[in-house]
Amino acid sequence: MPLGARPVVQFASTPRLLIIGQAPGTKVHLSGISWNDMSGDRLRDWLAMEPSVFFDEAKVAIVPMGFCYPGAGANGGDNPPRPECAPRWHERLLRHLPNLKLTLLVGQYAHRYYLDAGRKTSMTETVKAFAQHGPEFFPLPHPSWRSAIWMQKNPWFAERVTPELRNIVRKLV
Repeated sequence: MPLGARPVVQFASTPRLLIIGQAPGTKVHLSGISWNDMSGDRLRDWLAMEPSVFFDEAKVAIVPMGFCYPGAGANGGDNPPRPECAPRWHERLLRHLPNLKLTLLVGQYAHRYYLDAGRKTSMTETVKAFAQHGPEFFPLPHPSWRSAIWMQKNPWFAERVTPELRNIVRKLV
């Protein structure tokens, strides 16, 4: 069941890095802290970023595609983010982030919204073609528990994508 509205965002006017994720899960919804769960641990590992930097709103902005927990899906994951949130709020929020240099698009919903026709036929192919979306965007898979299985099937992610991601992010923050 979806939970009530509780926008979980993090930003100031200074960050050069923006992370756009899916929607808060139950733990994030309850804590009010973005990526305050196992997915966040995996994302910080991909970035090689300490929590003190990740949660510093002056360095990293975080905005989800959906602003409330969308409820559990039949497949064991969460339902998609509510579709009205990004069109209604993203442009307004992004106006307050004048220093952005890079936006990490985490998961297929962010890929679909921001890359539109530029994305590939699958999330995997979109991530594999990450360099085609720079310097503005860097598509990533969602770092849920399922990504561990995905990473085993796609070793190129750890070999090529993660090192490049870490290098770019280190220069920004």
